[in-house]
Amino acid sequence: MVHGLEVLMKIGELSERSGLSRDTIRLYEKNDLISSSASQSETNNYRDYSDDVLLQLKFVSSGREAGISISDLRELMKAFFGSCDPSEAENVIVAKTAELKERVSQIENVIVFLDAALVKVREGLDET
Repeated sequence: MVHGLEVLMKIGELSERSGLSRDTIRLYEKNDLISSSASQSETNNYRDYSDDVLLQLKFVSSGREAGISISDLRELMKAFFGSCDPSEAENVIVAKTAELKERVSQIENVIVFLDAALVKVREGLDET
């Protein structure tokens, strides 16, 4: 369906073109990662999706495959697709990267602690 210059599609076509299930698309829409508009038809309550949503779904899918949470993706989506200011997107990415590096450091500390605890447990087992 063409609306002005914008190509609109129903969820079935979006699912087919994106490779994502309808349920996944609905989940992403429910979590404000993508949006749709009410269909112009007065006889149904279908939703129309612009072709821009395909790019957004690709971004979200790539992020999810990388392990990014829906909450973090929402923040990234607002910076990438909600703002025309590249510096805003850069600030969000830099902040998220710093946060993840801190979490990596914390996880490494936990691993060192657990490795030391394991050595002590094994030493105790060897004494019996």
